[in-house]
Amino acid sequence: MKTLLDVLGISVVEITPDHVELTMPISQDVLQEWGFLHGGATLALLESAASYGAAARTDPAVERPFGINLDVTHRKSGKLGGMVRGVADVDREEPSRHGGRKQFWRIAAYDETGDVLSEGTMLTMISPLARLAEKGIEAPEISYTGPCQDRPVVHGDGK
Repeated sequence: MKTLLDVLGISVVEITPDHVELTMPISQDVLQEWGFLHGGATLALLESAASYGAAARTDPAVERPFGINLDVTHRKSGKLGGMVRGVADVDREEPSRHGGRKQFWRIAAYDETGDVLSEGTMLTMISPLARLAEKGIEAPEISYTGPCQDRPVVHGDGK
């Protein structure tokens, strides 16, 4: 099965529970109609980086990570043929009022010269499976076999 990361050509450089780096080539596939790097492709790179970090800080036997908020400012565009490096660093983790916890991630995209293309924050919610069951949400079976192995990244409403 092809994923969005496959389609965008996103590759993993490093994943730890506190720091994630991914890269994405700037090809014709990630340009918008005016020839500039599409902001949505950059957002996918950055959300994926923070989501991998959240997954690395999650116990899939008892909880699931959800991306719930993304706030990013685009500063400049990358150039066709270049490479974008997406970085996510955990800022802090706090308990949630409904159980589980919230993670705050600092995210940034850099071009090959180190200039900032986009930067911002992402909030992830780590929800206990018991809380999801209380809300009538059936947690999907783990079928993820990406860089975090048994640590799935589930997008959606994890409140």
